[in-house]
Amino acid sequence: MFVISKLFWNAVQPLSLVFLLGLLALALIWFRWLRSAVAALSLSLLILFLTLYTTLGSVLLQSLEARFPRPVVDPSDVSCMIVLGGAFETEVTTARGGVDLNQAADRFVEALRLAIRYPEASILVSGGDGSLSGVYEGDAAASIRFFEAFGVSRDRLIAETTSRNTDENAKNSRELLSERDLGQCLLITSAFHMPRSVGLFRKAGVDVAPWPVDYRTAGNLSFALDFTQPTLNAQQMSTAVREWVGLAAYRILGRIDDVFPAP
Repeated sequence: MFVISKLFWNAVQPLSLVFLLGLLALALIWFRWLRSAVAALSLSLLILFLTLYTTLGSVLLQSLEARFPRPVVDPSDVSCMIVLGGAFETEVTTARGGVDLNQAADRFVEALRLAIRYPEASILVSGGDGSLSGVYEGDAAASIRFFEAFGVSRDRLIAETTSRNTDENAKNSRELLSERDLGQCLLITSAFHMPRSVGLFRKAGVDVAPWPVDYRTAGNLSFALDFTQPTLNAQQMSTAVREWVGLAAYRILGRIDDVFPAP
């Protein structure tokens, strides 16, 4: 199922759809099905335009980010926190060593702040190698180096090193938390990723308190044309579509109880 999900996403992400629809249009022209070819090409161009030159991706992300509001003040006490991987450049880290953070670095910056704020809290870092090749160092290993480099004691860190996606993050984390008799934990991940993450952890029977970080939108956007930053618009659209497709797929597969989990 893991391999199928990876291949499926490679096919349905917006720019891949544009390419595949373009190929379909060429094939239809070859067979002289011109009306169908025009329809496929038109749909391809529409997706490309919406992806590159509108704020649609950001609007879709914004609705995900708004689902679980960030608490205004820090909790009075924290016994444990779960930090989901996805914040490291795994290919670079595997090749060069050290720790190379990506756009989701806020997950670990905030986790480090909370680790200092609550010196008794355990920190479960969850993430193995999520690639199809399986040749990269998992995020959990890089996470341990990150926290230790900033003086966080190794005995506070719990490494979940085998998960390849968020569903496995939740199930594998449950086992580690149960072994250590840890109760409710803060769940730290990107705000757009929080609805799917909370749904999966709830389904796995893990009591989590959402702590969203890494916001990608200002929260006050509306749909509009935007010709100034097509590369960023494409990235926003890809991220948003991935989350919404993931929510729908997990609901269909019964891995979450609601298509759009709520607080």
